[in-house]
Amino acid sequence: MSGLVSGEGVSSPVRIAMWSGPRNISTAMMRSFGNREDCAVIDEPFYGYYLKQTGIDHPMRQDVLDTMPQDWKPVAEALVGPVPGGKPVYYQKHMTQHMLDDMDWSFMDRLTNCFLIRDPDAVVASFAKKRELPAEEELGFERQRRLFDYVRDRTGRTPPVVDSADILNHPEKVLCALCVAIGIPFDKAMLSWPAGKRPEDGVWSAHWYKAVESSTGFNAPEPRAADVPDHLQPIAERGREIYDYLYRFRITG
Repeated sequence: MSGLVSGEGVSSPVRIAMWSGPRNISTAMMRSFGNREDCAVIDEPFYGYYLKQTGIDHPMRQDVLDTMPQDWKPVAEALVGPVPGGKPVYYQKHMTQHMLDDMDWSFMDRLTNCFLIRDPDAVVASFAKKRELPAEEELGFERQRRLFDYVRDRTGRTPPVVDSADILNHPEKVLCALCVAIGIPFDKAMLSWPAGKRPEDGVWSAHWYKAVESSTGFNAPEPRAADVPDHLQPIAERGREIYDYLYRFRITG
């Protein structure tokens, strides 16, 4: 993992790779880090490659392919290269399902890898509102565990895990603990942000980001249980096994 706090600042760039599946408050987390003056952000850089390789028919598929690189290698090289704007912190929002088997994951050795999890019932119910019949692989549960175990095996350390509900319920406490774990100072600017679109948002934001575009901070979680469609219950159940495994390692502050 890269980046150390030295004296009053960060001595070398901290490249934070936050690995989650979809509908995990991942865009709100990108907003949070993007509101720091010292932080550059990037939104799902492997999405174009993922769509090209899988042939999956996601909403706005052609727009994504037209605006994003479709070869993973130069993308990976850029992620470990100079940080945009020379910023000392580089927050990379990644989707676990984008990391396909033909990739060489070793570029991750040069990143500070973190994992964002969410109750699978909430994930599946939220995703189904945008895409009625998702394939299980689109939700990234199994791939998230594989990536977590990969980082753990390569580093000999347990990477930071944060749960979406913990962040929504106690944003300052959990974000402060996450910053300590990854070696950067906590910044209160992470707790709120202006509503609206951002230049770094992917072109797909027109379909997926309506709620976060109207947000100005982390909203309290829904008080009721998520309503998972019957035909997606098996996916949620398999996702729960992986969620429970990762949940054991979560940071609570």
